[in-house]
Amino acid sequence: MLIHFVHTGSAYLPELNAYHRFLETRGHQAQTHRYTETIPNGAQVVWWMCGRVPHGAARRLGGAVHVHEYASASVPPLAWPKDRAKRWLQPVPHYRLFQNAWVRDRMGFADAVPHEFRDMGIDTAFLEAPLPPLATEFDFVYLGDMQRLRHFLPVFVALEQLGRRTLLIGEVAPDLGAALRRFPRVTLAGRIPHATVPAMLRRARYGLNLVPDRLPYSEQTSTKLLEYCAVGLPVVSTDYRWVRGFAQRHGARLSFVPGRATATRYAELLGPVLDTQALTPPDVSTLIWPHVLERLAVWRHLGLRP
Repeated sequence: MLIHFVHTGSAYLPELNAYHRFLETRGHQAQTHRYTETIPNGAQVVWWMCGRVPHGAARRLGGAVHVHEYASASVPPLAWPKDRAKRWLQPVPHYRLFQNAWVRDRMGFADAVPHEFRDMGIDTAFLEAPLPPLATEFDFVYLGDMQRLRHFLPVFVALEQLGRRTLLIGEVAPDLGAALRRFPRVTLAGRIPHATVPAMLRRARYGLNLVPDRLPYSEQTSTKLLEYCAVGLPVVSTDYRWVRGFAQRHGARLSFVPGRATATRYAELLGPVLDTQALTPPDVSTLIWPHVLERLAVWRHLGLRP
């Protein structure tokens, strides 16, 4: 079977590559489309990474089974109205996937469409590739959405005061880049090939999980934290609901800092006192993508036996 995935947005979705590999190793095919016009009329399965689903495209592809996947709720600005609009304006699919129960409840669908939950996974390269020993080239590494760092500039003021070196991996907007380059001990690596990320993370002593304590971020999986744990990095995280639950479920010993504080307070928490803590990243081997995907019931719904 050929499954047509549709991702019309700009967000980086590692699950798309995971879906492709998972299906292809089991004798099926996958194709990702940025534009709905490239999906053939005779498509059997159309899997929307929502996003708005155009009614015209849904009608044209009416002979297909439609899956709507909500890997996250909408983000600010206007997050709540955007989620409400999706509830009322999306065409009705045959199946839905949500990252977790909170995302499902946030979207508020109240129909009989079957659904399940599909949490984030980890690329097997983070666990299988030979990795260098943890280095001391950098004290901290941050991976992922750089826009969130606008909220955390006091953290970098503190790290500069402490003489700590930080590696930032991800695409940064020009104005934010200019602000971060004011800190001599911050290195901007930019966006790098996904295959090189595990070794890059190992160049630091700690992984930084900087997440604002506000919706939807506080209720959704932090992929960067999973990847830090997968390569064995001790983790320093802002304190919010999801990460507390993760630490409890997996027996992880993390270091927590406030989501908002002065540079002086961050310096107290990220200085020598941090190095005295016995931080232990958990075993996350059960969270690799093949294990996450093979547990899904959607395959039976589609008539596949992956």
